[in-house]
Amino acid sequence: MENLLHTPLTSRHESLGARMAPFAGYLMPISYKGIREEHQAVRTGVGVFDVTHMGEFIIKGRQALDLVQSVTSNDASKLSIGQAQYSCLPNEEGGIVDDLLVYRLAEDQCAEGEQAFLLVVNASNMQKDWDWISSRNHFDARMSNISGETGLIAVQGPKALETLQSLTRVDLSAIAYYHFAKGTMAGVDNVLISATGYTGSGGFELYTTNEALPGLWDAVMEAGKAFDIQPCGLGARDTLRLEMGFCLYGNDLDDTTSPLEAGLGWITKLQKGPFTGRDRILALKAGGLSRKLVGFRVNDRRVPRHGYRILDENDVEIGVVTSGTQSPSLDVPIGMGYVPPAFAGPGTMIRIEAGSRTMEAEICALPFFRKDD
Repeated sequence: MENLLHTPLTSRHESLGARMAPFAGYLMPISYKGIREEHQAVRTGVGVFDVTHMGEFIIKGRQALDLVQSVTSNDASKLSIGQAQYSCLPNEEGGIVDDLLVYRLAEDQCAEGEQAFLLVVNASNMQKDWDWISSRNHFDARMSNISGETGLIAVQGPKALETLQSLTRVDLSAIAYYHFAKGTMAGVDNVLISATGYTGSGGFELYTTNEALPGLWDAVMEAGKAFDIQPCGLGARDTLRLEMGFCLYGNDLDDTTSPLEAGLGWITKLQKGPFTGRDRILALKAGGLSRKLVGFRVNDRRVPRHGYRILDENDVEIGVVTSGTQSPSLDVPIGMGYVPPAFAGPGTMIRIEAGSRTMEAEICALPFFRKDD
């Protein structure tokens, strides 16, 4: 495990007995007590994830918005200060360079007439994204890569608000979904407290400096003891996001995937004006999709894996599995994959090829997990 980057919390993870493994160039915790236990802690109580490996870019300037608008699919002009949005970076062919979060920051550190944005990108695409956006920065906008100095933890679950409220005077209940505030948390100043996450169970993501992160982690773990807080690894992060039908770059999204095929038309604002890949996405929309991302439940005990072939009922190949897992909440194997639109309707029966055997599966509506179920 030489040459792997460590987060400021690596020693915390190791002391808690985490199973560590390489991920996106970092040594990261995969699980502690076990994926199922960590998953259920987030669904019913509170869990905390180290996600410092994510990338963070600041864009400032008189034309900062113009740059963000030109490289992202969503409409950043709709963002108010203190608001975030999910978006993607389309390429020239209408595929996806990466998916990301865009935050509209306060302008107190900007010159008059300037705006500021924070872009949060996937760890595995950090350099790729930086190079991509930089090559398209023909605007009066300054870019700063603050990934190496930024720590990030995600406190997720129905007890996340109660856990964190004891550590801050900021009224966390007043922070709406996909909004954020800055304030003091556990004695740490200027923490960006974001009502976002990747689990579907609510909670907050806390951005601070690398130096302050260990103390913040310790305070959160102590405050969460009343709710049996659990440290959670990337294994539970994956099962939680898949139950919600959230896409994972490199599995469900890549440079050849259109956001329309991936069900991300809602973050693709074709009417906002020119942006990279817009013409190709418009052409695809006019011509019709040849494939769509769907969710399915497997009528078997075996788990569908990335790359398994999807067959119709006559064993003709129609697509490929992009993500799969055993759902801890539903106790059935679930997955996502791309199939032609004719096979995308809920209730459609398909087959998943697993080596020399096949498994029956049924297309179902996303998300797999709903809080009220």
